[in-house]
Amino acid sequence: MAKIELYSGFLCGYCFAAKRLLKRKGANFEEIKSGFRPALRAKMMERAGGRHTVPQIFIDGIHIGGCDELHALDAAGKLDSMLAP
Repeated sequence: MAKIELYSGFLCGYCFAAKRLLKRKGANFEEIKSGFRPALRAKMMERAGGRHTVPQIFIDGIHIGGCDELHALDAAGKLDSMLAP
């Protein structure tokens, strides 16, 4: 399975939706709770090209984007192949 990192925030509906989709796909992911942790938030922003909203999702080190982008990949039929080993 691919290595998935998901930066999340406190009580974030988009984070919950992204995690729900990944769980439905049977994907294991590392959730990095960056909401009240400035150092983690700064690292997320650096990795995400300055994007500051959560979630920010990385699959095998590649920045996917947020919840909308994750769902768009799934709708386009591209997410399953990205999650495969």
